[in-house]
Amino acid sequence: MVTSTRDNATRMRSGLLFALASATSFSLSGPLARGLMNAGWSSASVVAVRVLLAGIVLLPLALPQLRGNWNMVRANAKLIIAYGLVAVAGTQLAYFNAVAHMTVGAALLIEYTAPVAVVGWMWARHRQRPGVATIIGAALGILGLLLVLDVLSGLSTDPVGIAWALTAMFGGAAYFVLSAHGGELPGTVLAAGGLLIGGVTLLLAGAAGIVPLHATTEPVVFAGFHTPWWVPVLVIGIVTAAIAYVTGIAATRRLGSRLASFIALTEVLAALLFAWALLGEAPRPIQLLGGTLILLGVITVRLGEPETIALGDPEAQTAADDITAAHPDSPNHQR
Repeated sequence: MVTSTRDNATRMRSGLLFALASATSFSLSGPLARGLMNAGWSSASVVAVRVLLAGIVLLPLALPQLRGNWNMVRANAKLIIAYGLVAVAGTQLAYFNAVAHMTVGAALLIEYTAPVAVVGWMWARHRQRPGVATIIGAALGILGLLLVLDVLSGLSTDPVGIAWALTAMFGGAAYFVLSAHGGELPGTVLAAGGLLIGGVTLLLAGAAGIVPLHATTEPVVFAGFHTPWWVPVLVIGIVTAAIAYVTGIAATRRLGSRLASFIALTEVLAALLFAWALLGEAPRPIQLLGGTLILLGVITVRLGEPETIALGDPEAQTAADDITAAHPDSPNHQR
């Protein structure tokens, strides 16, 4: 029992570190993408190159983990395809269409309510009724988002834009739910396969005229310095996609969809800091207050989560069950 408790505590700590690493990595994509778009890139081109490069980078790492066991890929084919089409390509396409009809801040606000959708899914699908701490944490997180994104002065009411933003929100929620599945499938394999499928889908969407695809080789200008175009492209592909998705999957499999989705809200605060450093966009006091509320919301949700994985997210437990089945002598096997 003591060993099991220690294992759960270790798993929780590593999950928190993976979640923060993922959120921080994802947050760097905004400022880098802004620099590329200012240099003449379309947003769809940035995302397509980003996810394709990440998939290519992860492929040499993913293949050895399979050890020739392609049956594992076939068994999880639906998960990989859903991850690529919904969590990667679908979410990005929906977001781009949303910002075409409403302000960026309003679209982001709706998309980042994904944790609420995750809570609703866990309640409906797994009968996990949210506790008081989860409800309070959700309220603090949403209030913090309102302040960080500074959309209180007026939200777009365009029904088409709202519909696309809601689609992006459900795509974001699907990212956390799908990441918790496939415990026997290495996270690197899921990420590589999903990113490649998502990238190809975005290219096809561009070819079909759904999103514009164009890029330049002009130098990219940031606050106080400029750099060749390929430098931010490499960083946005390797750091903000390859590393971000792999650590995000690892975090969700350890923490569960619900807690991982709330920790991901720290991405907004980290994005503010990176925008300050790279673009000279200093955050306003009200945005810093919003970031503080987001962190308080995450802490509140964490305090309301079960202490053991066994009592936590059933989807996160999948990975633990697979490990236990593979190692029957482990302490967790006698649950």
